[in-house]
Amino acid sequence: MDLSIIIVSWNVRDLLSACLDSLAAQVPSPPAGRGYRGGVNTEVIVLDSASTDGSADRVRDRYPWVRLIAEPENVGFTRGNNIALQTAHGRHVMLLNPDTVIHKNALNQLVAYLDAHLDVGIVGPQVLNADGSTQSTRRRFPTKLTAFFESTWLQGYAPRRILDRFYVTDQPDDGTFDVDWVQGCALVARREVYDQIGPLDEGYVMYSEEMDWCTRAKRAGWRVVYVGDARITHYGGKSTEQVEGHKHLYFQQSKLRYFRKFHGRGFALALWVFLLLSYGAQIAQEGAKALLGSKRAMRRARITTYWRVIGALARGHQTVGH
Repeated sequence: MDLSIIIVSWNVRDLLSACLDSLAAQVPSPPAGRGYRGGVNTEVIVLDSASTDGSADRVRDRYPWVRLIAEPENVGFTRGNNIALQTAHGRHVMLLNPDTVIHKNALNQLVAYLDAHLDVGIVGPQVLNADGSTQSTRRRFPTKLTAFFESTWLQGYAPRRILDRFYVTDQPDDGTFDVDWVQGCALVARREVYDQIGPLDEGYVMYSEEMDWCTRAKRAGWRVVYVGDARITHYGGKSTEQVEGHKHLYFQQSKLRYFRKFHGRGFALALWVFLLLSYGAQIAQEGAKALLGSKRAMRRARITTYWRVIGALARGHQTVGH
């Protein structure tokens, strides 16, 4: 088995169908559990995380060649991938979001690159938006300074060189080159990497788990490569849209966990204080705008979200420093 494709899905039935159709289109009649797609001997594993939209039934009915793991509860993205990884048989494993469509020959290109470069442990394709533009999915590791700018209210004030470095804007979208990490919407890892560094860290509910995995892989001596001539389309965040109020919380909790693991408790504590003050400032700003009559419903929703983030960060202060 060349490749095990793992798709963790939650209440995105129609998008999951489009993803599976894009895989099935590469082989007329895939046998149960596996198919030969573009020369790649592949198994597809869908872990359904207690969807309520009929996703699991549709997979059973329409896609008998898919191996379905139907969980009785929502196990989350990270744990869901780990459960499926334990059952995978491929020489390589692919983490794939359900809101993606695979372009022709992309799987073959990614597997061929790994097979031709034995020191490469993880690869990621070029990821396109629905309109054909390129999503930013290749990264260098964040510096301590990046932590204070990226995805905070200060991002618009960041020196351009800091975020350009992080987002790897100095390389062409269709190029092939080494990076520090690639996003987990479409990531292929050599099985030896998984065997050596272990599963995803389930301390991350969502966000940063793939950055953590790539960090551990690179520290173990593996290269991570962006392969720009292999392409997928990613419709982006359709599962997380269902928990919109938690996105800020999960993102910042994951950021703190990553920096505590790889940059130390002292820095994580400083970052924690900054985030608390940052969200407090945003609450004050949104409150002032609401008092002036500007989009009050939207301002109230944001204030509620930011208070939830502050409360969760405050409750989690012990895990930052210890």
